[in-house]
Amino acid sequence: MTDIRIGPWGPFPWVDLVLLVWFALTAVSVAYVAWDAYRNNPEMTVMKWGWVLVTLFLGPISLALYVLSCKEPAPGTHEAFIKPLWKQALGSTIHCVAGDATGIVVAAAVTAALGLAMQIDLIVEYIAGFAFGLLVFQSLFMKDMMGGSYLKAVRHSLVPEWLSMNFMMAGMFPTMVVLMMGRDMRAMDPTQLTFWGAMSAAVGVGLLTAFPINVWLVQKGLKHGMGTVRALGKGGHSLEAERARWQPSNDAPGQKAAAAPSMPTGHDMGAMG
Repeated sequence: MTDIRIGPWGPFPWVDLVLLVWFALTAVSVAYVAWDAYRNNPEMTVMKWGWVLVTLFLGPISLALYVLSCKEPAPGTHEAFIKPLWKQALGSTIHCVAGDATGIVVAAAVTAALGLAMQIDLIVEYIAGFAFGLLVFQSLFMKDMMGGSYLKAVRHSLVPEWLSMNFMMAGMFPTMVVLMMGRDMRAMDPTQLTFWGAMSAAVGVGLLTAFPINVWLVQKGLKHGMGTVRALGKGGHSLEAERARWQPSNDAPGQKAAAAPSMPTGHDMGAMG
């Protein structure tokens, strides 16, 4: 415990002071990512939302990932900049975490406020995370890239989303149990900073454990990677065209596959979902 007070609040434990600094940095990070994504960067609209949501959870860490993997370094260079597989896979992972983690964190806050047992919490959070990730962030926001049919998008996204989410859960749930069931039981209370600190840490671990499966899913053409509106155009294109755009050709080792015909420059993905 420190002697530090802020107005009527305090004194603060050291962990709370650290979290106050962290959340202040998070607010700055979210403001920058939102401003840059919506004013300057040509990624798809769903990814703009994805980066903002993940930055709410991961603060400066997400800001650094955004700059390193998605922020266009110079006008007209986004297509080439995001082409490496690790950036494609990171975009897929951010998309997954933004939807699933949002459902999980909201459910965790509700179940904690209701005082439900941890075992019930985890079940509710799993269902909420999977439902929000699959039905909203994957299928609703991406249906135009899958022919415009919502039901077709659900069917197509079901298995990749389930795999990706389970790998995320493999890191996120154990972290939540360790941090929330430890010595500081304030982590079970959504009105406490430690609760949100535990959520942030769990989302960070979940992103790490989900990344490898997303590398595989993107490499096999089962999920879209990071996209650019100038290349995709309104409505996007198929996974086959996405794969042909950046993957090496199997027929000619060492050579790139012929690029899929791009949609007219300047089209917007804002109509997605």
